[in-house]
Amino acid sequence: MPPALKSSATPGLKSFGASDRFAAEVSSPSLRPGYVLVGDETFLQDRCRKAVLDALAPPSLRDFCLHDLDLAELSIFEALDRAQTPSLMAPFQVIFLRGLKSLYSRGSKKAEFDAIDSYFRSPNPQALLVFVADHLHLPTDLRRMDMQDKERFDRIRETLGDWCGIVELAQVDEGDAARWIVAHAEQQSVRFNPEAARELVDALGADMMLIASEVEKLLLYITAPSRSTASGLESELLSARVTLGDVETMVLAAKQRSLYELTDAISAHDRPRAIVLLHGLLNASDGGEDAAIGHLFMLARTFRQMLIILEKNVRDSRAIWGVLWQGFRMPPFAAEDLIRQARRYRSRRDLTRALRLIARADLELRSSPTSKRLVLERLVLELAADPATRPAFEPSPQFAIEP
Repeated sequence: MPPALKSSATPGLKSFGASDRFAAEVSSPSLRPGYVLVGDETFLQDRCRKAVLDALAPPSLRDFCLHDLDLAELSIFEALDRAQTPSLMAPFQVIFLRGLKSLYSRGSKKAEFDAIDSYFRSPNPQALLVFVADHLHLPTDLRRMDMQDKERFDRIRETLGDWCGIVELAQVDEGDAARWIVAHAEQQSVRFNPEAARELVDALGADMMLIASEVEKLLLYITAPSRSTASGLESELLSARVTLGDVETMVLAAKQRSLYELTDAISAHDRPRAIVLLHGLLNASDGGEDAAIGHLFMLARTFRQMLIILEKNVRDSRAIWGVLWQGFRMPPFAAEDLIRQARRYRSRRDLTRALRLIARADLELRSSPTSKRLVLERLVLELAADPATRPAFEPSPQFAIEP
């Protein structure tokens, strides 16, 4: 398991408090016969799982003592029977039960909950049951929990709370996520600049699994033994420090942030700012002008997203995931910005015009123009033009590359 998923304590970080307390309890005499991990924060779930395995399931015995069961595939009666039956090959059993949602589907499920009560009145002291309620989402501020999730959470408390420890795995606060990055990097003898940590968190929407993955990538990048100089003839030892520039270079979502700033200026018809942002985007690109096609692709994708948002009358970020399919969604940090930008356009016609202009620029770029930068500058100026000042007639795409 990568270092990012270590279950070491994170003192002072409130968002990690529940998983830290759980890790301490499973390795102490106060271990309860059952726990419920509530929330869809996968990173914290993995921390809890690792704490259980480290304390109760030695690697040499895991084939005999570790069970991952899904209540959508087998009944709670079978799971409880397995927990009640001592193992001949291991002194202790750990049973993770996913699919808890199926236990609360239609019907009273009286027999199922009676069986649970019966088991916990006389549990097997050599077994631990861990229910995983990952069908619930717990926001950082629990007062903002969705009403349906709140009702489901209350139901879990009523039925399992008397017997099991409830571990609330809420979404990690952005400030805590940034502090975790800095602390984790220090454990690897790398200094992670605070502004770089904040940029990474903003770019990934405090998604801790993505953050942990990107942090590991950045640590590998920054601690590489050497980096070639511009001439390629010399090498130098990299300083063990992650900077804002490293994040912008290595993390795709951070690169996309500047693109959304560009589309913000375009949708606001702020031509000077749009040109400045375009130049910054080109100067920061690894390939310079050669990256023009990639920037054009991302512009087309963003305007298509805005077109769908406008057509579907999306007004908040939660509704976006219902209209944009998997693989065609923006990073979480950009959702509200893109909704705001889309609503600046008066009609579908304005956005389809933008897509036609982008298509014309694409044709020009693929026709080996003298200056790709000039093509993109002209495109941005046309996209950001105030509707009141646009010419009544605009040239057709087929004349776009004629002198």
